[in-house]
Amino acid sequence: MELLHSTKLSGAESGASTQKYVDVEEVKDGVIILKDGSLRAVLLISSINFELKSTEEQEAIINQYQNFLNSLDFPLQVLISSRKLNINPYIDYIKKKEHMQPNELLRLQMSEYRNFIKNLTDISNIMSKYFYIIVPFHPVESKEGGFFSRISAMFHPRQVVSEKKEMLETYKNQLWQRLDHISAALTGVGLKIVPLKTDEILELLYNSYNPST
Repeated sequence: MELLHSTKLSGAESGASTQKYVDVEEVKDGVIILKDGSLRAVLLISSINFELKSTEEQEAIINQYQNFLNSLDFPLQVLISSRKLNINPYIDYIKKKEHMQPNELLRLQMSEYRNFIKNLTDISNIMSKYFYIIVPFHPVESKEGGFFSRISAMFHPRQVVSEKKEMLETYKNQLWQRLDHISAALTGVGLKIVPLKTDEILELLYNSYNPST
């Protein structure tokens, strides 16, 4: 990482040099395809206020979560993304409503409220947290085929492409089965689970590789 920040490259050289450090080959149909052929899906998970639950509810949540962990036969990655809260859209919304307000007293109060919110966010470092579960799937396949398989690929390229597409769909279906298992288990804990779509995954990847943007 230090080399990336310290070395000044331009245009295509910069893009080519940084891409080799990124394991992502492409994002398609809500699935991350890595360069090694493995797949990843990302689930956005809601949060619950555990401290406000009663003792019985807390114990039930812990037991259900423990059962969920014991039921897994594949690894998971939990990602917590902290971002500075962008209050500008809300400020613009209040400002728009302020101009539409016919009552002068209410318009003044809205203006003071807008300034208060803006000053508060400027002084305080208010962060918003997003919780994700990254679900992997590693297909068991040979990276290097034998002599006859390479000869077949040379003379039947369309068949090879078709077979790869079929295998990809098979792998995706197995990945979705894992997502269904996780969703069913965590829904019982009281969490809401939403699979990220392609554009949402791209946004997450962009924010991860460009945290200062």
